[in-house]
Amino acid sequence: NANRPLRLAVDQPSGVDQAAAESAGFTYGLWGTYRQWLAQGAQVRKGERASLIVFWKVDEPDDQDDDAASDDESRRKRFMARGYSVFNVAQVDGFVPPEPYVLPEDERIGHADTFLSALKINVQHGADGAYYRPSDDTVHLPAFAHFRDVVSYYGVALHECGHATGAKHRLDRDLTGRFGSEAYAAEELCVELASAMVLADLGLANHPRPDHAAYLASWLKVMRDDPRAIFTAASKAQTIADWMHAQQPPPWE
Repeated sequence: NANRPLRLAVDQPSGVDQAAAESAGFTYGLWGTYRQWLAQGAQVRKGERASLIVFWKVDEPDDQDDDAASDDESRRKRFMARGYSVFNVAQVDGFVPPEPYVLPEDERIGHADTFLSALKINVQHGADGAYYRPSDDTVHLPAFAHFRDVVSYYGVALHECGHATGAKHRLDRDLTGRFGSEAYAAEELCVELASAMVLADLGLANHPRPDHAAYLASWLKVMRDDPRAIFTAASKAQTIADWMHAQQPPPWE
């Protein structure tokens, strides 16, 4: 199951969808109900067996409801679950996937590219995801064309370059925190703040991305455990941003 609405057949698959596909013996995580496939002009093949998914959500009590406020029972959270029978794209005929959006090269922002280049951090494109690899001091990013918009590209690039500033020959931060640990969450918070700061300095609007929601729970835990964590993170983020600005050539050059 997944805490998300039912995925439409034309949506891009998520990690959960892909994992479900692989566990069921399919190669691609694109799913839809029988009616959703019909709406896309496709037909589920005769004899194909559906897979069950469960959509669930939590209904919070309404604080504005005075009557509810006086009733302890109505103040409790309610859990709603609903099952759906879905079919994988491999189980249907006649589906023509939409052309994937390709971010045009001419949307690159010159002064942002110049800023990143001046950092002299080895950035390699063509990866399946975005990450910094300390072992060879390289940042790996998907191709520019695969980003949903131009600011997302620069935001992610700055985020990963922010991690790279933690190398010993730069700002020498501890990058050994494992995924899920508080040290890992604190590092993520620092570099995301730094990315937002530099985007603002470059005159680019920073909008929330889906991965922010994934990080949010770990960020909140860090800040609950240490009320001053946000100030520590902001201070380190400013140090990262200052280092990046210090790598830029003087304006007269």
